[in-house]
Amino acid sequence: MQLNDSVIIITGGGQGLGRAMAEYLAGRGARLALVDLGQERLDEAVAACRAAGGEARSYICNVADEQQVIDMVAQVAQDFGSIHGLINNAGILRDGLLLKVRDGEIQKMPLNQWQSVIDVNLTGVFLCTREVAAKMIELENQGLIINISSISRAGNMGQSNYSAAKAGVAAMTVVWAKELARYGIRVAGIAPGFIETEMTGSMKPEALEKMTAGIPLRRMGKPEEIAHSAAYLFENDYYSGRILELDGGLRL
Repeated sequence: MQLNDSVIIITGGGQGLGRAMAEYLAGRGARLALVDLGQERLDEAVAACRAAGGEARSYICNVADEQQVIDMVAQVAQDFGSIHGLINNAGILRDGLLLKVRDGEIQKMPLNQWQSVIDVNLTGVFLCTREVAAKMIELENQGLIINISSISRAGNMGQSNYSAAKAGVAAMTVVWAKELARYGIRVAGIAPGFIETEMTGSMKPEALEKMTAGIPLRRMGKPEEIAHSAAYLFENDYYSGRILELDGGLRL
């Protein structure tokens, strides 16, 4: 598909990878609906996209809330008149061990710590994909849905909730690619490794150095490299049902 004039929704579009992908796609002439929870960051992202040459609008929405997602997708369709793509990028981290033993006392991961990540990172992807795909079919629009998975889908210590959600996202990508192909809707995934974002930037230097040393390319990925890959997936009409791994050669 051609990016120019294509309408693409990006969840978590106000910051981090979401904003980087938005700016990159804006530079290719895409029309963007940026979805997030903070209006200030959304406003900044919208301004950056417009400066890059694309049209952009902001939408406040909790992707884990069914009615909010339904309303958001309906509003985007009304505002733009069509929808050609979705990037399921919104996500949260609530890392912790399943069990910790201190001084003979067993501490368990709280259920709400598990559920909050599942709600946003897995259920949110389901809700957004369901509503966007339904609207694309209704409008007779063809295009692509990209799900952002993670290298952690293979299982990463201290990330029971996150790993489970990202593995689920990868599996759903395959399922939906098979189910939606008949409507001209492709579904693909990107599984980033360690990327230079605000989150990694806040890590202690020694921890960051140790983490980077384990990557064969000896550096973290750049947000622009993820954005470039998203553009490639949109433009390659034969890519569907697969997860593109961008981890510098690292395998967990």
